[in-house]
Amino acid sequence: MNDRKPPTSSALSGIKIVDLTSVIFGPYASLVLADYGAEVIKVESLQGDSTRYTGPAYQEGLSAVFLGANRNKKSIAIDIKTPEGLMILQRLLEDADVFMHSIRPQKLKKLGLDPATLTQHAPGLIYAALLGYGSKGSYSGMPAYDDIIQGLSGIPELMHKQSGAIRYLPIIAADKTCALTAAHAILAALFQRERDGRGQVVEVPMFESMVSYVLLEHLYGRHLADKDLDAGYVRVLSEWRRPYQTTDGHICMMPYTDEHWRRFFTCSGNPGRAEDPKFQSIAARTQNINQLYELTGSIVKAHSTAHWLQFCQEQEIPAARVNTLNELERDPHLQSAGFFSELMDQGHRYRFTGNPVTLSNSKVTVKMPPRLGENTVEILSALGYSNQKINDLCRQHVIKDAGQTTYA
Repeated sequence: MNDRKPPTSSALSGIKIVDLTSVIFGPYASLVLADYGAEVIKVESLQGDSTRYTGPAYQEGLSAVFLGANRNKKSIAIDIKTPEGLMILQRLLEDADVFMHSIRPQKLKKLGLDPATLTQHAPGLIYAALLGYGSKGSYSGMPAYDDIIQGLSGIPELMHKQSGAIRYLPIIAADKTCALTAAHAILAALFQRERDGRGQVVEVPMFESMVSYVLLEHLYGRHLADKDLDAGYVRVLSEWRRPYQTTDGHICMMPYTDEHWRRFFTCSGNPGRAEDPKFQSIAARTQNINQLYELTGSIVKAHSTAHWLQFCQEQEIPAARVNTLNELERDPHLQSAGFFSELMDQGHRYRFTGNPVTLSNSKVTVKMPPRLGENTVEILSALGYSNQKINDLCRQHVIKDAGQTTYA
């Protein structure tokens, strides 16, 4: 085709995203988009996103959790509860491609940020509402955080079934999973706009998203609506599903196919088990999963981790050592792939993970997460505000500039 647009340096170059979200759900979603090259303008209160103060820090406002979710972005600090602050946000949205927010629906109309108002003036806008619950459900408007959504979506029960203890996953699983859902939903809306020129309202509810995630495998017998079978995929709920103990540590080993299991039993000196009908097919193994995993554990614990890694390599059985969190930076694959990067900023050395996705025609260099209000002056100047007006807004506590610069 001769009408192709000229190449760009990154996949989302030229896309402007105004991000009025905080904590992890929204910021992780906009991080994905920033890593693809979108200009993400993080709109913060004058106090900043709460994660700016969560965890260790060299400098106040750049704490660990904030660093993890906000690289490659800009920050403008505005009090949108003031008329002048709200006007700044509305002017920012005039040429935005995407507006992301996590404000509960009942507050939107008062601020003039409801979908009907904004999309009426900007028909090409992708309006992304990142919510706890879908607007049509009975929980709509209720507050939601990761722990709440994990509990509602059944995760503590899964933990109890496997371990006997009621607990959450020790990761911010709901926020991060739903963030990825939000990112791909926004990308889908942008792609559709490329074809028909129209924006649209995108609603990403945490509860529904997380239930969809959990039930992909765990709806299980409930898929068969005419049978009264239980939910829960029995293999992953087995109390014996864990890294196998060796004589000197642990190993993750995953014989999966019929051939894997035949090789494992035969070559480990247990040929009789390879012929046992309980273990010869995936259907039979699933029915006898606790016995299978317990038996495997008793075999593995007789030798060292190095022995089993070598064994699995020879038998072409998937296996790996168990990394601690601190060891991940030294993992040979991640090192050779250049997954981690380091930046110097004001005499301090910072370490970041990279975008796990590579696109052959898209390059984005990792940039430091912004200080609170770091880009306030830059953004307001681009909107046509004079230095005097910016200075006045600073004095009136409508905006905050990272440097608190005074303009003549």
